[in-house]
Parts: sequence; structure tokens; C-alpha cells
Amino acid sequence: VQLQASGGGLVQAGGSLRLSCAISETDFSIKVMSWYRQAPGKERELVAMMLGDEQGRQTNYADSVKGRFIISRNNAETAFYLQMNSLKSEDTAVYYCNVKATKNLYLSNYWGQGTLVTVSS
Repeated sequence: VQLQASGGGLVQAGGSLRLSCAISETDFSIKVMSWYRQAPGKERELVAMMLGDEQGRQTNYADSVKGRFIISRNNAETAFYLQMNSLKSEDTAVYYCNVKATKNLYLSNYWGQGTLVTVSS
């Protein structure tokens, strides 16, 4: 399984970006779709997550992005997204998509390669 993150770039403070994460296969049961980020000199942190269909697609967000970021997915579970609005300079980071999924009852953790978001003030 491969995840391909895209959509990063340079944006002015107050602007918006939409990140995408393409999932290469669907022959597994997705439990969690997430976006993480890692700013220079800082640890990777969870930004947004969405549970699978069995958990009602519940979402959760880091306090720092609540009300500004929205995680979503397509019905086919072949892609999910992070809509980022009202961007701030402190949102500058490499953003990684992550999927936790089971196949034959075995839970695996998959990461995308990261996409850089730079917010200029």
C-alpha cells in the first residue's frame, strides 16, 4: 500500500490550501485516516484524524487548527483531504498523511512521503 501526498506549496498568511492523499489500493479495512505535520526542530504532531465507517467517520482536530482545518475523504476510500483555511505562519511544516488499516486481521500503519506547506507572514 502506498500513500501519495500532494497539494503543498507557498501561501500567504490568511490563505488556503487543500492537501490530498491518494491511497494505492482498497483491499483492506481502513480504521483511521490522519494528517500529521512536522515543523523544523519540532516533533511530528497529529493535526486531524477521521475514523472509519464502522466508527461513523468521527473526526478530531488538534486545538491549534480547530475551526480552520477540515479533514474529508471520498466514498471509495481512495483519497482523503485536508482543507486548510486562515493559514498562519505557525502552520508551516511538512505535512504527512497516515492510514491505519487491517488486512486479514493484521493492523498496519502506512505513511505518505510528506508535502511541504510554507505560510509567509
